[in-house]
Amino acid sequence: MLHHLFHLSPDSDSSLQTQIREQISKAIIEGHIPPDLPLPSTRKLAEMLGVSRNTVILAYEHLTYDGYLVSRERAGFYVNDEILRSSAKDEGQTKIAAGSRPDWDNHLKLRPCTRKLNKVNRWQDYPYPFIYGQLDPKMFPANNWRECCKESVSIQAISEWSGDRYDDDDALLIEQIHSRLLPRRGVWADPEDILITVGAQHALYMILRILLNRDSCFGLEEPGYPDLTHIADCTGAQVKSLKIDNDGLIVGDQLSDCDLIFTTPSHQFPTTVTMPMARRQALLEQASRDDFLIIEDDYECETSFATNPTPALKSLDENDRVIYIGSLSKTLSPGLRMGYLVGPKELIREVREYRRMMLRHPPMNNQRAVGLFLSRGYHDSLVRSLIQVYEERWKAVRDALQRWLPESANPPTFGGSAYWVKGPENLDARELKRLALEHGVVIESGDIYFQRESPPLNFFRLGYSSIETERIIPGIDRLTNIIKQLT
Repeated sequence: MLHHLFHLSPDSDSSLQTQIREQISKAIIEGHIPPDLPLPSTRKLAEMLGVSRNTVILAYEHLTYDGYLVSRERAGFYVNDEILRSSAKDEGQTKIAAGSRPDWDNHLKLRPCTRKLNKVNRWQDYPYPFIYGQLDPKMFPANNWRECCKESVSIQAISEWSGDRYDDDDALLIEQIHSRLLPRRGVWADPEDILITVGAQHALYMILRILLNRDSCFGLEEPGYPDLTHIADCTGAQVKSLKIDNDGLIVGDQLSDCDLIFTTPSHQFPTTVTMPMARRQALLEQASRDDFLIIEDDYECETSFATNPTPALKSLDENDRVIYIGSLSKTLSPGLRMGYLVGPKELIREVREYRRMMLRHPPMNNQRAVGLFLSRGYHDSLVRSLIQVYEERWKAVRDALQRWLPESANPPTFGGSAYWVKGPENLDARELKRLALEHGVVIESGDIYFQRESPPLNFFRLGYSSIETERIIPGIDRLTNIIKQLT
């Protein structure tokens, strides 16, 4: 009589044993298995489902351990009465009088969804994913990561991180950032100057919420990071678009009335240009003279093709004007959401307390696993592999663009994982994105990176971190044929 409860699928991401456990536990919670009725024997259920008996035995053992079943000698497995008593019941509840549903237009004081970015879901299903910010799954160091995750849940490790740390971070991870990651960018900071965040965007959100209000002016590069405009809007601050050129953010009068600015000097987002040393020095001097603060997002700093990459802006800062943000999203994995913030102690103290109010601290088991991954040199090895592969893909994109779209883009000299492409003047990259997707090519239109009401529509971005090298040339060939049709 229980046969109808089970629907095992060989195409499911879950194992057959897991499917059996989940379906039995759900049936118990929902009251579909009477407590006085024995479940089928392991042999009978195995025959019924067409699986091995060991699979059913392991499922029953797990369900017994988890408290869903009890084993009665010579009688079989039954539903545990304790599970049923702990489940909420609707018997005897008082009927609530009918009323009105809430008017959400009136209750919602903030509407983030009105400016949501349009990202392609399941980009892995397309043959030519020129998508930015994603990694090639084949390059993920699965064995090394598995080793670190396994050690992070050892008995000793669990005893160290399982308690509530309130506002603290994992000492090993902080030490690795302090001694291994930051010095490579010329940044020397005390461990107390470092705070772990749930990715770079979490760091940016907290900084803007703490440093901006309705009386503030926030300067943002244009084109630039669109989510920062949305976050700044939540603070009530005035958002000012800042012009850039082939050397990055332009220093001078446009910065004078800003209280806080955001810049990506090593690898301007999204145009990929690099700010030279002379302009970095001028920017720091103006920050001190005009009394504004600088957020430096040093994204993709690890994947540099240059023999001697330019040091971070933070490394030149002698007056604590620069707030430095880094993450492991572009090397290890964006899904891990592991970032870090470096700044003056006065600021870090306040951000730490703000983080505590939001989420206490990022999960400590993840922090420990990443700390182990860094300490054993696995991240260094991964970065070397990424640089080698990315440089091959960088050249493949360059050659394809020079062949089919000459003068459309300058190769990023710093490195990174994307090209910023300027199409023909009459091209609408939004339509290009839509048609390209129908032909299996994933790109990003560039209009979302401009703050102005009428942005240029002929820019788009080609990411090469997630596409195999041999697919780049045929993918851009297919893309350029669509461009010809549109123009």
